[in-house]
Amino acid sequence: MANVQIVNTYAYPNLIFFTAWDDLHRIFYVIYQAELRANGQKAWTPKTAVLPSLQTPVSSSQHSPILPEPTPYPLYQKMNPIDLRTLKILEKVDTDGTPSQRDLARDLNISLGLVNSFIKRLAKKGYFKIGHLPKNRVRYILTPQGVAEKSRLTYEYIQYSFKFYRDARQKLRDLYAELESQGVRRIVFYGVGDLAEIAYLSLQQSCIELVAVVDDDKVGNNFIQFTVVHPDRIESLWFDRILITSVNSTESIFEKIATLEISPNRVVEIG
Repeated sequence: MANVQIVNTYAYPNLIFFTAWDDLHRIFYVIYQAELRANGQKAWTPKTAVLPSLQTPVSSSQHSPILPEPTPYPLYQKMNPIDLRTLKILEKVDTDGTPSQRDLARDLNISLGLVNSFIKRLAKKGYFKIGHLPKNRVRYILTPQGVAEKSRLTYEYIQYSFKFYRDARQKLRDLYAELESQGVRRIVFYGVGDLAEIAYLSLQQSCIELVAVVDDDKVGNNFIQFTVVHPDRIESLWFDRILITSVNSTESIFEKIATLEISPNRVVEIG
């Protein structure tokens, strides 16, 4: 596993942070476990892991300095898209020196031409060297300058991730407390992703039960012990509220719920 580090933060001492590109959920999970232990509560392990790689053994051979207080920004503000793409390309080059541009285009969800442009720009900046292999293949070799840039972007990514998690957790605590005071006991998540995972972790400290998870694009996928179902199934469910757990396309989600003739008073957002 790439770049496992120990980060002694101002809020969570001796907290393990996983800095590989696909380890955001681990950051959420480990911070959550640290919060439980700090409050004298038993650490919670899902019956079916949110993501199976949570069980991957880790190393603590590398250390990094104290993580400073992130600068304030809105809960759903995202890292600069160009920086995100750069980070993902550098991560891919670091773990697989011969990624095809077609694979990168698929992973980044951008056109092949745009990937080619990114590759040329990053090579020109000196982040990696390009060598040629047989059968018209190329090999990308990360340079010290590329390693430094990857570390900088990873650090920035962790700052965004940490702030996102912390803000979302506080907003969810407040929201669940308010819903409990209104007598809400059964809830449906609409949307699968990082925010839904945080919402589920936070739900474990409330009296509210999650009865279903719906998503237009991820029907049939697993989320904890739930199988994601189509939003059309909402009408057949027994629930008190629908919680929007997607950070994208919330307007279209509300439009979809309106077509199901569900009262807007039964739909809540985070924040």
